[in-house]
Amino acid sequence: NEMAACIAAGHHQHLIEVLGQISGHPAQQNGLVMELIAPDFTNLAGAPSLESCSRDVYASEARFSLPVLLRLATGIASVTAHLHANGITHGDLYGHNILWQADGNCLLGDFGAASFHPSAGAGQALERIEARAFGILLGELLERCDAEPQDQNVIEGLQALQTLCVQADSQQRPSLAEVHLQLKAWSA
Repeated sequence: NEMAACIAAGHHQHLIEVLGQISGHPAQQNGLVMELIAPDFTNLAGAPSLESCSRDVYASEARFSLPVLLRLATGIASVTAHLHANGITHGDLYGHNILWQADGNCLLGDFGAASFHPSAGAGQALERIEARAFGILLGELLERCDAEPQDQNVIEGLQALQTLCVQADSQQRPSLAEVHLQLKAWSA
């Protein structure tokens, strides 16, 4: 499913673009040719450790200004909404699968857990699970945000959005398309 999902995802500014698919390999190997990523992209976080269990491990010095946080969150919400619109669930929406630049530009990668929606109803349920994963990611970014006092209203709005994304009743969680629109409004 990983290669099929990468291809079906299509083009988006926050995806690593697929340039081609390997065929006719002498050892019958499958693969994709992906765009070259600029060297200043780095992993947003490290994979979970034994101590953190299911939480990504961020560098101790990891801090984000509000504009950088908004650009990161808006980019990830946008690309995830794009995947959902194409019937794909990423399945592993965590900081260790996000490459980012210091200005907040980001790329979502690693489609190893991606899946196609089996039906519209199941797709919506899977999307709401992914909304929770986004909420956890947003919370991790907010924990590391160095906001200015005049930005308190936006921070409070982001905290409320994060709470909506992780609420227990999955049917009440916003779609990533709705999250993206709200984040764009705060970024304007």
